[in-house]
Amino acid sequence: MSATAVHSLWTTAATAADPIAKIDAPKIEYGQLSPVLIVLGAAIIGILVEAFVPRRSRYYAQMFVAAVALIAAFAAIVALAAGGYGTTKAGIAAMGAVAVDGPALFLQGTILLTSLVGLFTFAERRLDPEQHGNRVDSFAAQAAAVPGSESEQKAVKAGFTTTEVFPLLLFAVAGMLVFPAANDLLTLFVALEVFSLPLYLLCALARRKRLMSQEAAVKYFLLGAFASAFTLFGIALLYGYAGSMSYGTIAQVVDGTVQNVTPALADTMGNDALLLVGSALIVMGLLFKVGAVPFHMWTPDVYQGAPTPVTGFMAAATKVAAFGALLRILYVVLPGLRWDWRPVMWGVAIVTMLAGAIVAITQTDIKRLLAYSSIAHAGFILAGVIATTPEGISSVLFYLAAYSFVTIGAFAVVTLVRDAGGEATHLSKWAGLGRRSPLVAAVFAVFLLAFAGIPLTSGFSGKFAVFKAAAEGGAAPLVVIGVISSAIAAFFYIRVIVLMFFSEPRAEGPTVAVPSPLTMTAIAVGVAVTVVLGVAPQYFLDLAGQAGVFVR
Repeated sequence: MSATAVHSLWTTAATAADPIAKIDAPKIEYGQLSPVLIVLGAAIIGILVEAFVPRRSRYYAQMFVAAVALIAAFAAIVALAAGGYGTTKAGIAAMGAVAVDGPALFLQGTILLTSLVGLFTFAERRLDPEQHGNRVDSFAAQAAAVPGSESEQKAVKAGFTTTEVFPLLLFAVAGMLVFPAANDLLTLFVALEVFSLPLYLLCALARRKRLMSQEAAVKYFLLGAFASAFTLFGIALLYGYAGSMSYGTIAQVVDGTVQNVTPALADTMGNDALLLVGSALIVMGLLFKVGAVPFHMWTPDVYQGAPTPVTGFMAAATKVAAFGALLRILYVVLPGLRWDWRPVMWGVAIVTMLAGAIVAITQTDIKRLLAYSSIAHAGFILAGVIATTPEGISSVLFYLAAYSFVTIGAFAVVTLVRDAGGEATHLSKWAGLGRRSPLVAAVFAVFLLAFAGIPLTSGFSGKFAVFKAAAEGGAAPLVVIGVISSAIAAFFYIRVIVLMFFSEPRAEGPTVAVPSPLTMTAIAVGVAVTVVLGVAPQYFLDLAGQAGVFVR
């Protein structure tokens, strides 16, 4: 049959049918989505800077674009919160794809502030000695060069730098902003990929120990791809169960309060296997991002191998985004399944707290020790998630804000202690640091005490809030295990402090580099937040309390 005949058949069929309904244009609330749009726009500008700005000017241009974007996006968050979008005007934007409510704005604000502090550590250029008259940063001179090859040596000699890290950082931040605010499963998955892919790349870009860095990136990529696949399969099963991607609709189908039930939906609604397996797979993908046991195996290797500024940024911001998404899935989509997921979460929280604390005792590398510490903290935060009360939500929000600044500050300090091979991360090299550089050791001690949850630090306020919410939510045994885990964890934090202040410094020990004002600012912000949230946490607890209501 000729093409014209087919075409005439098609047009005849079209005219014979009903007139085609007008397709409505999507309604997008640009003002409510402005924080994400600002960061995405700046990331695209960053790519254009790479293409068109001369090499010697790129670093300053990228730094400026990234800093302005993060500050502007945070200002947009504050404006939305002041306009009541966190409380009375909370709603669903972008055709039901994104929620603009208290938890979303609080978590997005936290992500933007930690990313700004992380940006300062990315831009640091005074820690390594100059090479061929050029200042160098933590990232490979040329990412595409084979480690140790002639092309890499030429790139170092020419003074090349990988300024692409700044747009990559912004793309990761954009994905993280959408992740806790996603209000349908497809948006959740797209956001997951948008922030994961830049992180896989950033992990591979260390200037020193290139092979270890690339190994970390490959491990993270492979395991992350598995976790994404599980999440996607879970999304498919939940869609099959509820016939919708929207959080609100799925929640109604789970509760049995959905209005117009078609025969097809009635068939799948009766199939609880789809619901249980689908929910389990999605939660599994989120627990991987959080670093909870048994999905934690990537954490120590990736934290150790990635460039330290990336580790700090990832440890802080990814946890905030992933816990935000986990809270929204459990509290908005699956409240009707509470009796099914709570016992499982109990088990995950207990194993995570204990494994993180006990395995950390055996670590000899400071970055691996902080990785296991972050696993233990994931367990503490899960205690707040299990509370299933408004206090549970607000305590988790507060803990995430407190934890993220301590983490970035701690990793910023790790970048300062150096020997001939770069950063001296082996614990034996930190012996006597308190005598050689009392100020740096004292600052690191403050961060370690906050991790341990000692009173008058932000860590104590956060743990107290989370454990109180868990106890009131009927999870008192969990609190007891949490306190025991904290005591075990306190042992290895105090051990590092003792090593720094009460051991003899070695003659050939590492030096403490004098950083630029950028890293000094990052560390100072970390100390300030740690002390303020420890001494006077009430205002911020109230803020988290006001922000603790999900829109549905």
